[in-house]
Amino acid sequence: MRADAQRNYDRLLEEAKQAFIVHGTDVALEDIARHAGVGIGTLYRHFPDRYSLMNAVFIRELDALTERAEILIDADEPADALFVWLRSVGAHSAMYRGLSSAILAQSDGRMLQCKARLRESGGALLARAQEAGAVREGIEIADLLKLTSAIVLCAEKNPEDRKTFDRLMSLAVNGILVG
Repeated sequence: MRADAQRNYDRLLEEAKQAFIVHGTDVALEDIARHAGVGIGTLYRHFPDRYSLMNAVFIRELDALTERAEILIDADEPADALFVWLRSVGAHSAMYRGLSSAILAQSDGRMLQCKARLRESGGALLARAQEAGAVREGIEIADLLKLTSAIVLCAEKNPEDRKTFDRLMSLAVNGILVG
């Protein structure tokens, strides 16, 4: 990609990220392009539709969650590492008001790869916590990710109660611990 095209791409992703945080995923694409300092045609050349733009933002954020899991894998307390990572996944999801649920509802090849990366990262943390005897056997990372998403959705529906996510996440965490 040419240097100017890469700059436009990066600016569009950053503006989209900020717009999704502030206004949710239904923000006008024209506004994102304008704030990035490009025309709507430039946005559509990089991202042919809203979903492609949301997907690109999500993938960039997924890289950070994957890196976080890689750092946490060697933590002294495996259960704590898993829960810190799940809270990071939840915080990421909550920050983008609708982005994760919109993208996770899709089932194309790109999202299957993203889901696989999340499951791999979190699965390693879960396996380590189970091997340490801190987390119940039979729990799967896919279930924990769905539970985390459900808690985020519930918290999004109750914005006046800012502690909803923390309370529900604590209940879920306590439910999977051994003894």
